[in-house]
Amino acid sequence: MSRSIPSLLTLVQSYFQDHLRSVRGVSQHTLRAYRDALRLFFLFAAQRLHRSVDELALEDIRADLVLAFLDHLEEVRGNTASTRNNRLAAIHSLVAHLLRHDLTRAEQYRQILAIPAKRSRIPAPSYLEPNEARALIAQPQPNTAGGARDLALLLFLYNTGARVSEALSVKVEDLQMSRPPQVRLHGKGGKDRLCPLWPETVRVLRVLLQRNNHGSGEIFRNARGDPLSRDGVAYLLSKHFRRAALAFPNLRHRRVTPHVLRHSCAVALLQAGVDLTVIRDYLGHASVATTGRYLSSNLEMKRKVLQSFWRRAGLTHSPDRPWQPSEGTLKFLGSL
Repeated sequence: MSRSIPSLLTLVQSYFQDHLRSVRGVSQHTLRAYRDALRLFFLFAAQRLHRSVDELALEDIRADLVLAFLDHLEEVRGNTASTRNNRLAAIHSLVAHLLRHDLTRAEQYRQILAIPAKRSRIPAPSYLEPNEARALIAQPQPNTAGGARDLALLLFLYNTGARVSEALSVKVEDLQMSRPPQVRLHGKGGKDRLCPLWPETVRVLRVLLQRNNHGSGEIFRNARGDPLSRDGVAYLLSKHFRRAALAFPNLRHRRVTPHVLRHSCAVALLQAGVDLTVIRDYLGHASVATTGRYLSSNLEMKRKVLQSFWRRAGLTHSPDRPWQPSEGTLKFLGSL
């Protein structure tokens, strides 16, 4: 007796509950990103096939439908190639799960998995130079409850290079204030890492915990005492960034997000001469290639590398002398 094939709904549910959560151990942020991408795809498929989402079946998930969805993202929704590729990655991941449980449609799924990502230019990471980052961190007023929290959060993000989701999930029990001061960050894929804390960071964290009388739970909270949200972090960061721009006019036309402080931490570590592999572990990158993006984007680092090359090669790089035309040449040209 052949085993019955689960429905599309059953496989979608097992994909999120069993595969993403239990097998891959993805973060809640990644889970939401995959959820949003597949929700858009199913809504598009239902509209195109003139049926409800609940009526979609496994035989409907075909390559031509996926290709039409990808075109819709760019042409109708105005998404970039990078966003298109992210949506495609979510579909590929789901279809690979479908294939593992439904071999009768292996060729149908193989055609979808063969759809390539679109080539796109990876933008250079946006970051703040150390003096700009310090100007931002100096904006909160630590004599107020909100100011003490904002100062601790901005300093924590710059010190650790943590993703905003990692920072917001830090609890009192994750902190070690005694020597050596450090914090345990819960990164992507359930991977934890330890990150050292500066004495200044420890000091403001102590003030924050004492002011809010925290015994346990998340350390960064809003005015109601609930854990701070990603939108809350974006709001307070934007508020303090606008104030910092008064001291640094070149910041006025820049856009800042919580991830910019992560990039800024990486660049500061590079400028301090820290090895790329150490920075990879510091930031929790899966590959050193990801960390290397910061090296290619920083002109100061390129300048130092070039100067180091000249010194190690034993070459003397004399400054260029300004060109001076000879009098004979001028006379010659004037005679023409």
